[in-house]
Amino acid sequence: MGNVENKKAYFDYEIIEKFETGIALVGSEVKSVRAGRVNLGDSFCFIENGEVFLKNCRISAYDKSTIFPPDELRSRKLLMHKSEIRRLIGKSREKGWAIVPLRIYFKGRLAKVEIALAKGKRAYDKKQTIKERDSRRDMERQISDALRR
Repeated sequence: MGNVENKKAYFDYEIIEKFETGIALVGSEVKSVRAGRVNLGDSFCFIENGEVFLKNCRISAYDKSTIFPPDELRSRKLLMHKSEIRRLIGKSREKGWAIVPLRIYFKGRLAKVEIALAKGKRAYDKKQTIKERDSRRDMERQISDALRR
């Protein structure tokens, strides 16, 4: 499996620009990510001392690991080029901008995190998104009913 998406981010934020980053994990965490035991729901990224960190990302302890597993909610360093980090620093300081993780996946044998520079949606934008999703679902349902007849 190993491909976990943060669907909440697409609903709460308007995605402006995406970045692919590496992530610093310990061995048992890699196995948990491969098994899909990750929750990105409330996670976010922050910048400290010129480095990007992933916070509140729950990677469940691997069952067959040592008796001292790493903390499930620890901050994990994201690996990016300095030029990309500088760009993120500049944009994220503006009001209303955030850095959110979109998904964790494997590229070959390396774990990657797709993060995005995003703007927070207002309540009426979220309502509009729900309306569009419902109308799209209704149209698809009507089309499938028409094809079945």
